[in-house]
Amino acid sequence: AACYNAIKLVRQWSEDKMAIQRLAIWDEVDDFLTSTPTPEQIIAFRLSEPTQERLSLLLEANRAGSISSNESAELDELLAIDTLMARLKIRAMKKLPTPG
Repeated sequence: AACYNAIKLVRQWSEDKMAIQRLAIWDEVDDFLTSTPTPEQIIAFRLSEPTQERLSLLLEANRAGSISSNESAELDELLAIDTLMARLKIRAMKKLPTPG
């Protein structure tokens, strides 16, 4: 029973850590967007290096078929952020003056 409880605690800690990581990633985007960025800053925006590294690890685990359900949810969230930022970048590009 003690071993089962220890495993349960480790699993819960891992899930809590992933939830905190997901919130931190959204905080990163929220902080950027609430800083009233210019179209040029939106176009230049990149997630932090640790977030990009985490995304690469999750994509690799997904390709290898070794991704957990929690990691898959984290990957889905990162991809949703990526899609949101790609859409914002397209809109920002349309606001830039056209050359000529």
